[in-house]
Amino acid sequence: QVQLVESGGGLVQAGGSLRPSCAASGRTFSINAINAMGWYRQSPGKQRELVATISSGGSTNYADSVKGRFTISRDNAKNTVYLQMNSLKPEDTAVYYCNAEEVTVVIRTYWGQGTQVTVSS
Repeated sequence: QVQLVESGGGLVQAGGSLRPSCAASGRTFSINAINAMGWYRQSPGKQRELVATISSGGSTNYADSVKGRFTISRDNAKNTVYLQMNSLKPEDTAVYYCNAEEVTVVIRTYWGQGTQVTVSS
């Protein structure tokens, strides 16, 4: 069992930056079984979409809309993933959700509660 808690969202003007974080907690056995972690976002009336993912080995991928502006990273010692968001645009406004994939005898996906990011023009 893994719990994910996001923090660090907020309100910024266009062109500004935010760096939300997501901390994973639970049994060490479960935490150590986490493979990929990622950030997704959802705006009103839209489906949840991928923002960025990072594997246990450090490989990353990004949505085309955020490439060059966002950077995902993880601190394995702290069981925390970060999303550095620069050059924010109003269209980045959404609830940002952290997720984690646990691989044992089965694959389980966990989601955080979300953190609101609002970018004003």
